[in-house]
Amino acid sequence: MQNNKHWVGSWAAAPAPAEGVVGFNNHTLRMMPRLSLGGDTLRVRISNAYGARPLVIGAARIGVRDTSSRRGPAVVPGSNKTLTFGGNDTAVVAAGALIVSDPLQLNAPPLADLAVSLYLPSEVLANFQITGRYARQTNYISPAGNFADATVMPVGNLTDQWFFVSGVDVVAPENAGGVVALGDSLTDGNISTIDAFCRWPDQLARRLAESRGRPMGVMNQGLGGNRILHDIRGDSGLRRFDRDVIAAPGVTHAIVMLGTNDLRNRWAKPEEEVTGEQMIAGLQQMAVRAHGAEIKIIGATLTPFGNETFMANAWNPTRERHRVTVNEWIRESGAFDAVADFDRAIRDPERPTQMLGIYDCGDGLHPSDLGYCKLGDAIDLAWFD
Repeated sequence: MQNNKHWVGSWAAAPAPAEGVVGFNNHTLRMMPRLSLGGDTLRVRISNAYGARPLVIGAARIGVRDTSSRRGPAVVPGSNKTLTFGGNDTAVVAAGALIVSDPLQLNAPPLADLAVSLYLPSEVLANFQITGRYARQTNYISPAGNFADATVMPVGNLTDQWFFVSGVDVVAPENAGGVVALGDSLTDGNISTIDAFCRWPDQLARRLAESRGRPMGVMNQGLGGNRILHDIRGDSGLRRFDRDVIAAPGVTHAIVMLGTNDLRNRWAKPEEEVTGEQMIAGLQQMAVRAHGAEIKIIGATLTPFGNETFMANAWNPTRERHRVTVNEWIRESGAFDAVADFDRAIRDPERPTQMLGIYDCGDGLHPSDLGYCKLGDAIDLAWFD
């Protein structure tokens, strides 16, 4: 990279097997990622990580979303530019692989909403695994046809998932860094208001954009249901750490909030019931691997779920003791470069096994929009200087 600049991830979506999708055949997908760090040169990452067959891309475009009148899948006229791959307008992504587009000139300020369009000319069957995950944002599927270059794409269906698009990177100044948020649904923002950008990484991105400190990209690698030690809805945190953290473009920092689903054991498998000590061993390995890659790692304490209604019998006193053990280790061990005390930020001081009511979405597990933003506010921006 010339002029002392480098690539930094400005938006990300952790690849996983998509759920509840029938498939695609001669459809255009238009997805609406919001950047954290702005720039004038960008590229797009497209993942077929869970596909059992090659993914054929017949056309790909990226533009600045037209938000002037809530026009849905509209782009600012004149901004919708062709993405190329090795100079070609089309591409084939091998099963299990990732493809990165060529650099493209497009001026996008911090927190800009973009529109990434992929035309899929051939049949993509769900039973051969479609790579994606839920978005808490509205994305769009066209009727049959190639509408990648349309300023206002016709809509056949709405979706709240990301499909295939797994990252947008920008060329950033030499001093710019990137922070990866690695977590589960509490990082991915489950139950938060769709299209409101209330996930805690969104709030962190807003605060960083408004500060006068070091330019930082924020990459949300939250994945609903994710655990430290066991696979579910994709790879475990330990299995995906190299792909989603260490290999992230321009990464300098990682914030890890994982372990709640290890405790909840939502599939009630006796062999997957864990202890605090086992979870600590997994988190310690993440810290060792991050430091080996010269990445500063921030440990986030696990928030309480003592009155959870999202899943019956998820909480019990034994699991609570393990949660407390893990949190005490995160705070006191020195394994992490800093500690984001999410537990202390939103727990009820009178009932520390539960969230404070104003921060609870109502299911006792996931925060409200206000609670998610409170977590984003609990992160000290000085850690990134």
